[in-house]
Amino acid sequence: MESQAFLAMKKNQQFTAIRQTGRRWMFCLLCLCLTLGAWAFEPFRFAVVTDIHINVHAQTPSDDLRQTVAAINSDDSTDFVLVTGDIADAGDGASLRMAHDLLSKLNKPWYIIEGNHDQNWSESGCMDFLKIFGYERFTFEHKGIRFIGIPTGPMMRMAMGHVAPEDIDYVTSVLRSNGKGADAEPVFLVSHMPMQPADVDNWYELTDAVRPYPVVAFINGHYHRDLHFTYDGIPGIVNVTNLRQKGHSAGQYNLISLAADSIRVYTQTVGGTRHCWLTLPFTTHHDDDSTHWAPRPSYAVNDDYPQVTEQWTRDQGAAIFSSPVVWNKRVYAADNAGRVVCYDHEGQELWRHQTGARIIGTPAIGKGIIVVASADSCIYGLDAKSGQQRWCVRTGAPSVSAVTITDGTAYVGSGDHRFRAIRVSDGKVVWQADGIKGYVETRPLVIADKVVFGDWANTLYCLDRRNGQRLWTWQPPNKDNMHYSPAGCWPVAADGCVFICDPERAMTAIDLNSGQQRWRTYQSKVRESIGLSQDGRRLYAKTMQDSIVCYAADGKAPHEVWATDCGFGYEHARVMLVEKDGVVFATNKDGLIMALDGKTGRLLWKHKTGNTMINTVEPLNRNRIVFTNEAGKVGEVRS
Repeated sequence: MESQAFLAMKKNQQFTAIRQTGRRWMFCLLCLCLTLGAWAFEPFRFAVVTDIHINVHAQTPSDDLRQTVAAINSDDSTDFVLVTGDIADAGDGASLRMAHDLLSKLNKPWYIIEGNHDQNWSESGCMDFLKIFGYERFTFEHKGIRFIGIPTGPMMRMAMGHVAPEDIDYVTSVLRSNGKGADAEPVFLVSHMPMQPADVDNWYELTDAVRPYPVVAFINGHYHRDLHFTYDGIPGIVNVTNLRQKGHSAGQYNLISLAADSIRVYTQTVGGTRHCWLTLPFTTHHDDDSTHWAPRPSYAVNDDYPQVTEQWTRDQGAAIFSSPVVWNKRVYAADNAGRVVCYDHEGQELWRHQTGARIIGTPAIGKGIIVVASADSCIYGLDAKSGQQRWCVRTGAPSVSAVTITDGTAYVGSGDHRFRAIRVSDGKVVWQADGIKGYVETRPLVIADKVVFGDWANTLYCLDRRNGQRLWTWQPPNKDNMHYSPAGCWPVAADGCVFICDPERAMTAIDLNSGQQRWRTYQSKVRESIGLSQDGRRLYAKTMQDSIVCYAADGKAPHEVWATDCGFGYEHARVMLVEKDGVVFATNKDGLIMALDGKTGRLLWKHKTGNTMINTVEPLNRNRIVFTNEAGKVGEVRS
């Protein structure tokens, strides 16, 4: 039996525990009150308009947007509008200007970001968007709530969405200024692409970067329907398209109402009903248990090939969409910030040159001059040793074209619907071909007395190398859809034929002299990625599922030589295949480099450098390659 003293002591301990527990609860309640006090904003509502897909040649999308603008204008309870991407169906300037004119009729503030359609097929390298709307990212505060908007790509090609390093820097800079404590404003992050592995290759870099800050939710478009996702524990609100649904005469948009304790999302049909489809708690405290997050990329493949190493890598600080150029033991990389950076063979920076806008196309070097096309409407000739500008050819529009140099002449396209031959030594325009229907992005093929290239208006051109006269044109069967243009791949030639792969999943042989189609095959479902062996006997291509294939470079009929399952999964990224010393190199959207024996297809090795698309690599020999990727990385891989 317990003594009275023991019972008294036990009772006192229980009282103390209760008192301490009460104090802890009071403390928690106080913290909650302080937190709620910090969020004690005046409730408000805003509209989200997304995936409007304006096309100057189609009436319905503009009618839908016009009606939506009128409906929002009549609603005095809506404070502002977020426009979350896919503004122009084909990313063209005319459609963007039409969208701007329609949106400018809003009687309340509106904020806009690009979608994948605005960035993928942009004739101006997205400079039209910047010029028309005035910015590519935004932040603003409204009634104690902060909003941050950024683009998510992909830039100028089919690939995964990607948050560029400069955009991550922008977001984190704003968040740092906003703070983390009780006085920090709650934050909504706005992007077109949802932050999930199926959409954005480096989603985790953004979610990890923003997690320490008071982020409430992401606001997205892209899927054309209402969806609620969770990105590493952070809510994602995916909004319905503005385009009218089947059987309706008008479109719809979403309304988001914010209160101190809740977020409510409504879909409003123009001229019709409104319904609430999502209610979320208003909180910045999300799931911190990483076991519930989407799995991070695996680099286990590198353990299977330990002989492959990254000799050196450098972070250029901005996305890179062009391939590296190697000359005289130097490596050159051009980036989204408009810079050309030169490194020595050990990766030490030697010089950098700043142009006026982003660089998309791969430069070329000849006669000690690096020629690069910039979206600032200028084609530059820079001294390859010093980086000093030697000359500049001004164009009538931004250029996103790659460059080919042969015998001291640079061949390059531009967004002004012209194709130029430029003397490398002094920048003199030797000739200019007008009347190119679409913009040129590809690296031109120069062979014998001909120049061959595709544009984004469904046309492959062959010009006389001496004077620019048009010799022939070729168009694919689906010539009324610009998205199937033979514009992305770098054409190759052998056996009297030009070979291309286009977005319709076809490989085609075209007679070099006449422009007549020799053959066209959908057998391997290849997409825009092609290459030629050094001896001109084999064509290489990347399929859309797992395999690298080899065809005979034969103009008579398609003949598959070998096919190798490389296990890279679904694939749509446009990168060329390159052979050096009997080894063919291929890359994919997930940061994988593959090396195969060119004659047999035997897989030699694979190496994962990151989780974002690697541009076409530059081999130094069969064991050394230089690479760049969309994350702004430059480096050398050795096997």
